[in-house]
Amino acid sequence: MYGSENNREDSERTAFRRAEKRYKLYYDNNGSSKNKKKKQPKPVDLTEVLDFRSILECHLRNGALPPGVIVLHDKFTSPVFSLQNRPGFYFIPGALSIEKQCSLIRETLTDFPRPPNRTNHNAMYGPIHDVFVAAKEGKVLVEENSPITSSEAGTDIDHGDCKEWKFTTEKEAMLRKGRSVSASAMLRKLRWSTLGLQFDWSKRNYDVSLPHNKIPEALCELAKQLAKPALPAGVEFRPEAAIVNYFGLGDTLGGHLDDMEADWSKPIVSLSLGCKAIFLLGGKSREDTPLAMFLRSGDVVLMAEDARECFHGVPRIFTDKENAEIGHLETQLTHEDDLCFLKYIQTSRININIRQVF
Repeated sequence: MYGSENNREDSERTAFRRAEKRYKLYYDNNGSSKNKKKKQPKPVDLTEVLDFRSILECHLRNGALPPGVIVLHDKFTSPVFSLQNRPGFYFIPGALSIEKQCSLIRETLTDFPRPPNRTNHNAMYGPIHDVFVAAKEGKVLVEENSPITSSEAGTDIDHGDCKEWKFTTEKEAMLRKGRSVSASAMLRKLRWSTLGLQFDWSKRNYDVSLPHNKIPEALCELAKQLAKPALPAGVEFRPEAAIVNYFGLGDTLGGHLDDMEADWSKPIVSLSLGCKAIFLLGGKSREDTPLAMFLRSGDVVLMAEDARECFHGVPRIFTDKENAEIGHLETQLTHEDDLCFLKYIQTSRININIRQVF
């Protein structure tokens, strides 16, 4: 009975959904109750996952390429791979130096989530400053107009009707009656931030009326250089918006299209940082069987032209030491000031995807 039911469920799923399920993190439930805190991930068959890092190494060694994979040598400083059956898709393994990866990790956690940039926390708490620093200092976010039950706190509080939130010490938070949440919990629940033109998730479009800063110049210049393989000679990419996605253990990004930009001939420039992930690249229908490939820290993906119409997603990140493949980051982030970034990235993945909106 159970077998036939499972078969029916699989047949009702799209090809993309079946691939997501195939690679998603599941835990083995056969362990004893005493070992619940040490749940073991169920093994997953990775033999069909494209590994562009290995493809690059093999190609540099003997010039060989797997069927359907094309290499472009004249479009970038290092080999760029494309796929015969996915025109407009480009993969640049290890495009970012270790130093650039570390620099971007620091920025994505400290600078990029700051107002006027918006995050997933805005809907609940409004604009919040310095979540990462507050988490590092063990602070707590409290409703600013919550009354203090003791005069010992000695802080200046606005008691207006508007509920605002403010980071404070754990001791002061205990004196308040209102709602509170630890900064470390907020950091763990940080899912996205937006740079440049702000994206309105409820309307699924860009709201040019929202306050915003331009994308940082260094990131703009990086994106312009990385976008070149996907553009005709002489055509320049104009970075106008970026979405930063933050992934923790068990987090996924479901199959979707990035279709809110005006000109699909311009690529989405996607930078991977932190733990290794599996990326699914489907076709123009969810019924098209997607290709699975590894994304490692420092890899760059470009999606332009026809590839912009392809469903894609991230069903899995690997945070265990054996599979995360972040040894180079662990070697680099050894300074005392960097240990907090290392602790975060050891169990996380960050993706920065940069777009030309108009």
